[in-house]
Amino acid sequence: MKTYFRGAVAAIAVTAAVMTSNVVQAADTIKVGILHSLSGTMAISETTLKDVMLMLIEEQNKKGGVLGKKLEPVVVDPASNWPLFAEKARELIEVKKVDVVFGCWTSVSRKSVLPVFEELNSILFYPVQYEGEESQKNVFYTGAAPNQQAIPAVDYLAEAEGVKRWVLAGTDYVYPRTTNKILETYLKEQLGVAADDIMINYTPFGHSDWQTIVADIKKFGSAGKKTAVVSTINGDANVPFYKELANQGIKAEDIPVVAFSVGEEELAGLDTGPLVGHLAAWNYFMSADTPENADFIKKWKTFIKNDKRVTNDPMEAHYIGFNMWVKAAEIAGTTEADAVIDAITGVTVPNLTGGYSAMMPNHHITKPVLIGEIQANGQFETVSETPGLVPGDAWSDFLPGSKDLISDWRKPLSCGNFNVKTGKCSGKGS
Repeated sequence: MKTYFRGAVAAIAVTAAVMTSNVVQAADTIKVGILHSLSGTMAISETTLKDVMLMLIEEQNKKGGVLGKKLEPVVVDPASNWPLFAEKARELIEVKKVDVVFGCWTSVSRKSVLPVFEELNSILFYPVQYEGEESQKNVFYTGAAPNQQAIPAVDYLAEAEGVKRWVLAGTDYVYPRTTNKILETYLKEQLGVAADDIMINYTPFGHSDWQTIVADIKKFGSAGKKTAVVSTINGDANVPFYKELANQGIKAEDIPVVAFSVGEEELAGLDTGPLVGHLAAWNYFMSADTPENADFIKKWKTFIKNDKRVTNDPMEAHYIGFNMWVKAAEIAGTTEADAVIDAITGVTVPNLTGGYSAMMPNHHITKPVLIGEIQANGQFETVSETPGLVPGDAWSDFLPGSKDLISDWRKPLSCGNFNVKTGKCSGKGS
């Protein structure tokens, strides 16, 4: 009995020591949440963002981590299921105890998690172009706002291509609908486009039967006026869409398509031959000829162990956002959310196209705007670039309810939607 008792006590002591060791070990790391779809319709775009975050964390750990602690990635798969994004965000923050989260692609997934980050006072870095009309204290928007992508793309088509008729084609959710609402107003009020010269179409996620829609686009473009498609189609629906354009003989010189959600990663799954000359508007292309980009691509290919894997704009957005978070944590001396939020405004870090991007008081960043033509090798040739960096505008100048709003999360204003006419903060900022 005594021998058994001593053995039991020893086992308990060992178990307690292991538990204590695990607690100490956990406390010695800073956990970084990665919230990207690794399955479902958005996996085609989001999986690579998980991969680049793992690379960035590995590279930072080689430099000594953050605040003397190693970074520990915590990956979850919300599986292109929008309500599941909120559940997984809560799991990361409450259960996994992450200090920051990098994630989401679609606006519906971001909208799903906003209440969680606000309630639990955690931080999300969101790396994808979006519709604007939002500024939340706990979110940093490192992708493009409409004035950093959609508006410049339309201006390019009107000025360089002489486009007079417009097809606004999108996936049926908040980002395309809000972006197209902004574009429709802009086309009519700023460019003088008649209502009859604007065609708007929405399709569900994962849409695959494009024959009728592409035929309608072809017919719309046969009216004798130069026509273009402005595409906010997201995810794997882009594959059959572009295939159908080629099937029906629609070439870039006839009806150019400018896409906001098609980059190098999406083109990797397509026969790009028939798509040569179609366009995309981003803030980064893999073809950017800078030392910073060459170094990034080299590290990426080494990390991923696949020389065929490409880089793209949302990857650069994570690169910028991650480095901004690291710098802000070092300035604050902690990864505690409120301290990082206070420290990050004004932080500047190198981007990959040359120069520096800065975090603005509205939690958006400064970015160049690039228009690129699809090449046969799946890369883009830049055909237009803004002369300098464009500050992201959280609230559109072309929507009546937004044009008088500004966002500034610095004290004492600390407001995401301050009305400059009424002098009042009209809500929580989202």
